[in-house]
Amino acid sequence: MDQEVSIWWIRRDLRLDDNQSLMSALTSGYPVVPIFIFDDEILEGLDPKDHRVEFLVREINRLGQEIRQAGATLEIFRGHPAEIFKKLHSRYRIKSVYAGRDYEPYAIQRDKMVEVLLSDIGATMYLSDDHMIMPPDSVVKSDGSPYTVFTPYKNRWIDQYKQHPPKLSDSKQYLSALLKNDVEFQEISGLEGFDRHSFDFPSREFDRYLISDYDKTRDVPSVNGTSRLGIHLRFGTISVRKLASMAGQTNQTFLNELIWREFYQMVLFFYPSVVTRSFKAQYDRIAWLNRERDIDLWCVGRTGYPIVDAGIRELLATGFMHNRVRMITASFLTKHLLVDWRVGEAFFARHLLDYELASNNGGWQWAAGTGCDAAPYFRVFNPDLQTKKFDPDNKYILRWVPESVSPGGYVPRVVDHAMARERALKTYSKALKGHDE
Repeated sequence: MDQEVSIWWIRRDLRLDDNQSLMSALTSGYPVVPIFIFDDEILEGLDPKDHRVEFLVREINRLGQEIRQAGATLEIFRGHPAEIFKKLHSRYRIKSVYAGRDYEPYAIQRDKMVEVLLSDIGATMYLSDDHMIMPPDSVVKSDGSPYTVFTPYKNRWIDQYKQHPPKLSDSKQYLSALLKNDVEFQEISGLEGFDRHSFDFPSREFDRYLISDYDKTRDVPSVNGTSRLGIHLRFGTISVRKLASMAGQTNQTFLNELIWREFYQMVLFFYPSVVTRSFKAQYDRIAWLNRERDIDLWCVGRTGYPIVDAGIRELLATGFMHNRVRMITASFLTKHLLVDWRVGEAFFARHLLDYELASNNGGWQWAAGTGCDAAPYFRVFNPDLQTKKFDPDNKYILRWVPESVSPGGYVPRVVDHAMARERALKTYSKALKGHDE
């Protein structure tokens, strides 16, 4: 209890370089204790084989070894954060806690609870913006209201980025301020209730050549044309500021994708109701069919539409689905099968390595036509035309649905496109006119 310290609370910023919360902690004037908390509130309900838990275990072990090289020890806990900080208070005289800001509704609630607890013991909590380049309330209209259309948001974002490019934190140069000890870091072997397993995660390295051609290759699912850095952005194992800086010099289309990510974070921040409700309230009147058989066939990739089934099978096998195919599969579920977008969103949330609430929610509401700046409800992707345009030689489809070219070897189509399109248009139109069933 005699040791006065600052706490660096690691959350979605699993790195030592260009880390603003770490930098603030290291320059606070007190020795810094790095901690990570496996939050039971987040872990609850996850599959025992969830790949993201495996990713976290590996990355925390890596980070722990890097911190050990600086003569300090990463302390790892599991439980509810408020309870963990009560335990830490019995061991240290905590003067301040530094962490990266999180904009999801649960995280905001959690941080408020911890902030009150810290205030009661005479400590202060400081949050830094590490997960986004531009915090949600920094890119707004002239009257202070949030944007709900992407293009003007993007234009304002770029203007501000050019005028005030974000500064990188030289945090690794100050690691001497970490609390030194002789305690060897013990790698965690896993988490109770979760299985360890082998899995090849995407590299965290920026592929400059791939990104330079991103605008030419990003819509072709059969080629390696996307960065697959999503999981690293999700957990902060790379710096989004460094990635944006490189993208700004290399490929504007790639930078636009990072801005879309920030746009959806901003929408979630200002409109947290989108977690459970349509951004456009009138779309919650849609009479979704939600047929169990249709949902089951979509979830295993047996709809009879090869491009849709290929996407689902890729996701189940790898934890990844190509972005163009995400749009096709989401449109198919919500419009061809008239299944509530929340069903598909939850499915992606369970299986995507790069799952992030804001982007997943935004993407699904875009596809369903229910979100801000979404595809209009009458835009219904034709899977066959999408295939001809983006996988004309069936290279992607044959990788995941080889039986689709075998006579009699493929499942029949769950629904006819023309009929499904007409049904969707009528159902959406009826809901938007406010008619009851």
